[in-house]
Amino acid sequence: IGGKDSMSGTFEHISVPPTLVAFGITTVNAGKVISSDFKCAGDRLYLVKHTPLANHMPDTEQLKKNWATLEDAVDEGRIKAAFALTEGGLAEAVCKMAFGNALGATINADESELFNYSYGSILVETDSKLNIDNAILVGEVSADKTIVVNGNAIALESLEKAYLEKHHKIFAMTAEPDSRVTDIEYKPLAQKSVKTMKYSGAPVEKPLVYIPVFPGTNCDYDSAKAFRKAGAEVHFGVFCNQTPEDVLESINRMKAEIDNANILMLSGGFSSGDEPDGSGKFIASVLINDVIAKAIDALLDRGGLILGICNGFQALVKSGFLPYGRSGRLCAQSPTLFRNNINRHVSQMVTTRVATNKSPWLKSFQPGELHSIAMSHGEGKFTVSPELAAELFANEQVAFQYADPESGVPTMESPMNPNGSNYAIEGIISPDGQILGKMGHSERYEQNLFKNIAGERHQSIFENAVSYFKGE
Repeated sequence: IGGKDSMSGTFEHISVPPTLVAFGITTVNAGKVISSDFKCAGDRLYLVKHTPLANHMPDTEQLKKNWATLEDAVDEGRIKAAFALTEGGLAEAVCKMAFGNALGATINADESELFNYSYGSILVETDSKLNIDNAILVGEVSADKTIVVNGNAIALESLEKAYLEKHHKIFAMTAEPDSRVTDIEYKPLAQKSVKTMKYSGAPVEKPLVYIPVFPGTNCDYDSAKAFRKAGAEVHFGVFCNQTPEDVLESINRMKAEIDNANILMLSGGFSSGDEPDGSGKFIASVLINDVIAKAIDALLDRGGLILGICNGFQALVKSGFLPYGRSGRLCAQSPTLFRNNINRHVSQMVTTRVATNKSPWLKSFQPGELHSIAMSHGEGKFTVSPELAAELFANEQVAFQYADPESGVPTMESPMNPNGSNYAIEGIISPDGQILGKMGHSERYEQNLFKNIAGERHQSIFENAVSYFKGE
């Protein structure tokens, strides 16, 4: 139950009564949840229709019956895709279901129904006859990339363009790549005899991961879950900064945690509100504090590992721990992370290509391997000079690059390279491979998520780190 202050006051001559807003939620078997995209040409499309009462209120009894019957059909595997109609009606549902896998549809329906506010109605795809009350056969899925409505055909490409470009001038979805790095010649890496670093200490059955939680950190639970599933133990530490005394106490607590840890994890989030040109700046200022920097160097000296994802990657770069591998080496020529070329936040899936496996974090991968990874950031553009980029590639410090999912070739093209990162760099490692930083949220993968995303979605960096400490 939630309350909203703006709904309990007045505005000019309007008086808003006190309002209680209630939200309902339930749970289902995630393995049986279906996505909304069309799956197979030749499948039938049914509109399971809701008809409001004469006073325009929902017919709750009809809705309960419709939805219960549909739930049973989904559980039995008879429904492949479904889309709950919204303000765009049947027309919107057909288009958005078609966009997902670039499959078309042939629809025969009364034109008055195409854009009708049929709230409560659901368009479903099935490969068999659907014997459900209030289910109306309206068409079928087609292999042609075309939507045909009552004999009138419209190319799917033109519909998608109209849908995506409506607000392009305000919220651009793509940007031109930087000319300075578009002409880079990408060549497949020659297979090298990789020296995978071995942990020098006694094997550790459950490595200890320390995850500091800074103001703005919001991926700590996902990060902990990923490490725990891999077999690690996780400690959290909230970094308090309301007073100077809080900061000093937090630094001392953080040092003690790092001294006992095998792995330091810097999670994603929006450090200090993700202020412009300053993402990760607060975390970086903590990392270069003399007490913390020495503790991190000692962690690395005893064979420990560090991982920074998204905001954590920004902090590692802005503090100089990447690409140099030690504290105190940040300089004017160091790389940085800058705001995305589209000048706003991106939230999408991308394909990344493994560029090296010269790290405990990457030891299970093969160069050229492709992964489908979730992205969510406002300042993820990795910027680096040509001279330092050449050095990073020569030292095999480039861990991952944004790539074309079809060819597997690193790309500067937007949105495959979502932020415009120089040389398509998505992640880098330290010279010894102990530190990995990357923009993509590998920790967000979970079974039954990203259901209509192709490719390898599980990136086993967490398992690799745990096996390193086990001596495997």
